[in-house]
Amino acid sequence: MSIDESHEKDLYWMTKAYELALNAADNGEVPVGAILVDDDNHCIGKGWNQPISGHDPTAHAEIIALRDAALLLQNYRLPETTLYVTLEPCTMCGGAIIHARIKRLVYATADPRTGSAGSVYNLMNSPHLNHRVSVSTGVLQHQCSSLLKTFFLEKRN
Repeated sequence: MSIDESHEKDLYWMTKAYELALNAADNGEVPVGAILVDDDNHCIGKGWNQPISGHDPTAHAEIIALRDAALLLQNYRLPETTLYVTLEPCTMCGGAIIHARIKRLVYATADPRTGSAGSVYNLMNSPHLNHRVSVSTGVLQHQCSSLLKTFFLEKRN
C-alpha cells in the first residue's frame, strides 16, 4: 500500500471515529470515538465514550470497540488490527490495547494529562511489556481537538 493510500485509509476510518465522538457528545459524554479495523479493511468493532450514561468507569470508546470486536471474533486477542481513536488512550485503554495485541494505534489528538501513547506514558512501546504497538498520530487532529475543547467550554458555561 502506498503512503497516499495508507493516509486515505487512515483519514476514512478516523472520520468514522469522529462521527462516533459526535454521538458521544450528543449524549452528554466526553466526545471520544473509536473504530477497530482488521487487515482486510473491515470494521470489526466500534465504540464511543459511555461511562456517564452507563455508570461504568471502564466504558471508554476504546474498551467498547475492543469488546465489540472480541465478541464478533470470539477471541480476546485481536492481532493484525488497527485501532482508530479520536483522543490518545489513557493508561486503562493502553493496557487493554496491549493485552488485545493490537498491531497499530492511530489517534487524532494527544492527551497531555493522561495519554499513554507518548504524551505522559509510552505503554505502546514500553520495554517492560511483552507487546509493542505501532503508533501514528495527527489524523483529523484539528477537528477532534476542537470538538473536545468546545465540549468542555460548553460544560463550564
